[in-house]
Amino acid sequence: MAVEVQRIDLDHPHRRLLQHAARILADGGLIVYPTDTIYGLGADLFNKGAMERIFKLKKASRQKLLSFICPDLAAVAEWAYLPTSAYRILRRVTPGQYTFVLRASKQVPKILLQKRPTVGVRIPDSPVALGLAQALGRPLLSTSVPQGEEDFCTDPQAIAETYRHDIELILDAGPLANQPSTIIDLSGPEPALIRRGAGATEPFGL
Repeated sequence: MAVEVQRIDLDHPHRRLLQHAARILADGGLIVYPTDTIYGLGADLFNKGAMERIFKLKKASRQKLLSFICPDLAAVAEWAYLPTSAYRILRRVTPGQYTFVLRASKQVPKILLQKRPTVGVRIPDSPVALGLAQALGRPLLSTSVPQGEEDFCTDPQAIAETYRHDIELILDAGPLANQPSTIIDLSGPEPALIRRGAGATEPFGL
């Protein structure tokens, strides 16, 4: 079956469309959706089969860090250890164009960690991404769409052509900028820059 493509408004996504996407995720499907940076490839955090499909699609090692989309700080605190210093940082800069590396809580499925103690967490400034996590009722496992000739796949029509039999749904908001989130490691005593991206590094003194 060819991938389903649905147009979506970045700022005012239709609730029924988010619920439709959440049902696909809950059934083990993969979706592509817009964030506040690039398009994300999403799956249900607790669906092992969907997670395996992502690793296969990306031809990635299971040691590769995948991130969660969380709707708010309360959800982050459930899935990652959030010391006071990290909480203050996230409260100041989220929602925003950042991925934060934090120590994983015991709630995180072991298959995702693969003996790694940390997870990546995002609270993006994106009504679509946040709405998906809310509709699913748990964090949305997320990674970038497998790379094409450019650094990241940013055109949903090109994604549909390339992965038309590998993904169940694409939420199409038009082409996005080719700039991923800034990754900040907060698992140690001081913030550390892992990747410079769309989010400013000045708030961290980096």
